[in-house]
Amino acid sequence: MEPEFWTDGSVWVGVFEHSTEGAGLAEMAVRDLKARDWCFFQTSGTEGARKWVGLTKQALLTSARAVNEHFGITERDHWLLALPTHHVGGFGILARAHLSGSPVTRLEGKWNAAAFVQKCEAVGATLASLVPTQIFDLVAAQLRAPASMRAVLVGGGALNAELEAAALALGWQVHRTYAMTETGSSVAAQPRPGAELEVLPIWKVGTEEEGVLTVSGPALALGYAICEEGRWRWEPIPAEGLRTRDRVEVIEAEGTRSLRFLGREAGTVKILGELVALGPIQDRIEALRLKLGSRSTADAAVCDVADARKESRLVLAVSGMTEGEATQMQKGLNETLRPFEQIQDVRRLQAIPRSALGKVLLAGLRELL
Repeated sequence: MEPEFWTDGSVWVGVFEHSTEGAGLAEMAVRDLKARDWCFFQTSGTEGARKWVGLTKQALLTSARAVNEHFGITERDHWLLALPTHHVGGFGILARAHLSGSPVTRLEGKWNAAAFVQKCEAVGATLASLVPTQIFDLVAAQLRAPASMRAVLVGGGALNAELEAAALALGWQVHRTYAMTETGSSVAAQPRPGAELEVLPIWKVGTEEEGVLTVSGPALALGYAICEEGRWRWEPIPAEGLRTRDRVEVIEAEGTRSLRFLGREAGTVKILGELVALGPIQDRIEALRLKLGSRSTADAAVCDVADARKESRLVLAVSGMTEGEATQMQKGLNETLRPFEQIQDVRRLQAIPRSALGKVLLAGLRELL
């Protein structure tokens, strides 16, 4: 990416290779929104309809500058890019490198944990941004961190405590982050492994009823482009800020603000009148995969399905597992679940639908089930 990209007036759309999704979006933005120096990224669609998030290039640079300052990123660092750049998680690395002057090496080809470590060693990479699924693969293969790697930013989903501890034991200096497409990158990040998620200074955060997070700040997206029946429409984000779908606790102490992630509002279901958060159960599944030594090709996810008596019930969806592995997973889960949460039904699928960043796509999973 040439430096001129950031001020050349162009509108950039982050499309998948060989995909027709997003066709006509740039033209609509220029014609109807008078857009200059904008970028569009598709949301991961974990809960249904996809939207294209519109951010100015200046907003992306503002977010990148805050991340650089938080982690002390300079021209002496070297990024290994292992995330797709049509997602804001990968694209953000290019923005950070542009500001800091740090070189970037792209990991070519399909994700492979061993190839990632080899490339780190070959180029002397000091920084990377990964998703929990990739951390799982590194830990499952017992791959130790190269000496050069000083920080791995982990986003794209919750990193459970067991996986975090296992990665740290192998020398991977993982820093959990809380980020979303609408904020161009991180809203909060650990200043050091094991610490609370510290809110970056550019963001104003608050909570509404039931602890739902609200965010406002100079790097916030302008709105959403939505395509319905071949026609684009624009849905602006309110000037006062964004109401997220995430439940958090905001902690203020000693001049710092921290976020403690509690779960997604949309990931909560009712069973026999009781509220059940799917996020912590999925965290338990990831921990069990690690404990049971599951192959990286084996996958599992929890999902709710309609039940005439209970309103909802939980199902364990598995792919690439033997019957014995699936039974072990089910037994291990039920040992920690409350009586009304117990999983009696295991469904085998060809694959668990996940986004490019490794998030379970609940809407797609519900359709399959």
